Amino acid sequence: MKVAFVSLGCAKNLVNTEQMMALVRQAGHTVAGEAAGADVAVLNTCGFIDSAKSEAIQNILELAALKDEGKLKKLLVTGCLSQRYQKELVEELPEVDGVLGTGSYTEIVSALEEVMAGGRPFRFGDIDHTQEDGARLVSTPPYTAYLKIAEGCDNRCAYCVIPSLRGRYRSRTMESLLAEARTLAESGVKELIVIAQDITRYGTDIYGKRMLGQLLRELCRLDFHWVRLHYLYPDEVDESLIDVIASERKIVKYIDIPLQHINDGILKAMNRRSTKAEILALLARLRARLPGLVLRTSLICGLPGEGEAEFEELCAFLRTAGIERAGIFQFSPEEGTPAAAMEGQVDPAVAERRVELLVDLQSRVMDAWNERRLGETLEVLCEGFDPEMGCYAGRCYADSPDVDGKVFFTAGGLVAAGSFVPVRITGVSDGDLTGEIEE
Repeated sequence: MKVAFVSLGCAKNLVNTEQMMALVRQAGHTVAGEAAGADVAVLNTCGFIDSAKSEAIQNILELAALKDEGKLKKLLVTGCLSQRYQKELVEELPEVDGVLGTGSYTEIVSALEEVMAGGRPFRFGDIDHTQEDGARLVSTPPYTAYLKIAEGCDNRCAYCVIPSLRGRYRSRTMESLLAEARTLAESGVKELIVIAQDITRYGTDIYGKRMLGQLLRELCRLDFHWVRLHYLYPDEVDESLIDVIASERKIVKYIDIPLQHINDGILKAMNRRSTKAEILALLARLRARLPGLVLRTSLICGLPGEGEAEFEELCAFLRTAGIERAGIFQFSPEEGTPAAAMEGQVDPAVAERRVELLVDLQSRVMDAWNERRLGETLEVLCEGFDPEMGCYAGRCYADSPDVDGKVFFTAGGLVAAGSFVPVRITGVSDGDLTGEIEE
């Protein structure tokens, strides 16, 4: 059987796709590079907000078109969209031949065999007890890989459906994570990206205390060059964790710390546990302890109750805090969440305009940071030659894959993808940096 995989959404979802690919290959089947010509296409979806749902539906329709053309035999849909809209997916999209929920990834092989035999698998296992260990067929470039240290979430933010799709927070054991990390290091991975919905709570469920700092110390003993962290929730970042980040050379001084807002009333309505004063104090401590720190955050515009005063407070925060990287999102009233039923819903057109204003403000903050890099020499992870730009492309410590910018640079000779090189920054261009390799 030839099986093609399409993975949408976040890096955590990509890890699940990689686990399914490994199971398929272990069963003796072929993992195809493209859906056209495959027996089955497996679409691993995101279903977090409206834009993600739209992207998933569009991909289903595109794969269905391949079926109509005789270029694909079956279509199996997995992931968050499946978990969230179980019956609707089957009833409203007859093109779909089977669905697996987020608790049934490990059933992929038997589901594929069932669908090829003419069945229509419909499997939804326990989302609170999933198998997170096991082999992966890593699909990222050979020098970069993700390490998912936990699944699920207990934060219960008022706007978020993730706990209902991914279950309660559950850490993987330290032993399993270090074994997987060793395998990744031995395979040549140089940039390890530690991920979970909330990495700061790692270990609290199985060890009774926060263990992220100890895990990071162990990971830094392995043969990685960079260790990158996604995502740290502000209310769980303590001094001991800051000590680890400050003292471990391999941990890049880049922290993705979702704040979502700064106004106390909106934070409370979101069911976030930090106040404005606590957030400002934390950012000040991080800046003081971690010279050169680059912060990434996510912010939501248009939550019910956000008036002009609350929005202006958010704008003022961005102007003064100097957050170097930010994803700005429009509030999406997701059914089943407390926020969707709140009074004081903001007109979507108003929320959209606020997003545009924040994006413009944030771009100026990012441009100013980039301009301050002129004349500096940065260590850059080369990702290969970019034929469109006519030069090499890579990332410095301040750039996480897929969400941040690039460093485009020239070199007098060949530069291998996956190598770290010194690049003197000579220019800025639309959020990216340009430069030349320093021989």
